Amino acid sequence: MTPDPEGTARTRAVAPLLLGAFSTVAAVDLVSLAAGFHPGHLVAKPLLMPLLAACASTRGAPRLLIAALLFGWGGDVLLLSDASWAFLAGVASFAAGHLCYVVLFRRLLPRSRNGTPRARGRLLACVYAAALVTTVALLWPDLPAGLRIPVACYSTLLTAMAYSAARLGPVAGLGGALFMVSDTLIASGVADWPQPPRPQLWIMLTYSAAQFLLVRGSLAERPGPVTAYREVRSPTP
Repeated sequence: MTPDPEGTARTRAVAPLLLGAFSTVAAVDLVSLAAGFHPGHLVAKPLLMPLLAACASTRGAPRLLIAALLFGWGGDVLLLSDASWAFLAGVASFAAGHLCYVVLFRRLLPRSRNGTPRARGRLLACVYAAALVTTVALLWPDLPAGLRIPVACYSTLLTAMAYSAARLGPVAGLGGALFMVSDTLIASGVADWPQPPRPQLWIMLTYSAAQFLLVRGSLAERPGPVTAYREVRSPTP
């Protein structure tokens, strides 16, 4: 296959435009939520992950990363509905995305120069396990009976993703932690706990930042391009 340097350059030149579009749509979504303008949120939210995935693709993102973002998009769309089946389907879509992240991070970790030493990895595992047990134990009595097992299983997979991200490096680690914050806010709302003003604003703020940081952290640690192409790729989305 003959390299196409001009095509590669054009593709990379599109990346800043896509990143700008993602940032703009995220800002529109947050401003709409802050202002209580629900139609703005309905339009902006489904655009976030496709734009981020397109941006990541121009940076040579692995297929697992694109899949994780597209599963996130599926969850975003499904959670726009108030139906109980849509909530469970949305949780399942996000869970599939977390599984993609876990597999991706495990593949990237041996190549990462920023990966955590074993001792620190064990400490991280204890911290995240404690966070998981504490969160599920507190939420359990107040969750609807039919959602307790699904939420507990999803929380376990979410925590595994966040732990794997933390082992990969600080950027991905912060993304994983913010994802946990975002989904804990959702779960606390389902449990009918007291919520901060404009809870959807904080959910989307932490979620959008989490996905961006997971992408950035993943691309920073991915293996280099095939030598035959002789191209240098930027590590950031």
